[in-house]
Amino acid sequence: MDLLPLRADGNISQVVEAYKSTVYGIALTRTKNRGDADDVFQDVFLAYYRKQPVFNEEEHRKAWLIKTTLNCSKKLVNGKPKDTVRLTEELSDTLFEFQADEDTSVYASLCSLPEKYRTALYLYYFEELNAREIAELLHTRPGTVRMQLTRGRELMREMLKGEFA
Repeated sequence: MDLLPLRADGNISQVVEAYKSTVYGIALTRTKNRGDADDVFQDVFLAYYRKQPVFNEEEHRKAWLIKTTLNCSKKLVNGKPKDTVRLTEELSDTLFEFQADEDTSVYASLCSLPEKYRTALYLYYFEELNAREIAELLHTRPGTVRMQLTRGRELMREMLKGEFA
């Protein structure tokens, strides 16, 4: 992926195209519904456009976008009244469905995990980041991330037991 120069000014559409699935996927996983994920998506790329950050390399741009997505998602979810969040969680299964029933079940299981496991699993499997990279983004230790991955996998295995037997 060659998106040079590594400035935000002239190539915003290229950056959006290159990272739309990354930003939206993280936002959807964190917020659990499309409307909020759309808001986070917009906020992230608006921040990118306004700040016009300069990067040393493409991995730095990706890390900035992921971290900004995590922060915007957290701000949106934490800023909602408790009743709204509870309602969103109850409706999340009806707001987003995949073409295959298995994918919908896996996604629903992922969304039902506590946030720390959900985020670690998404970044590991969908964004293909290793434990060290995830730890840097989440300001924690790689060992903590590895434990979150292990526990998250175990919780998902228990939730999905019998569905795919």
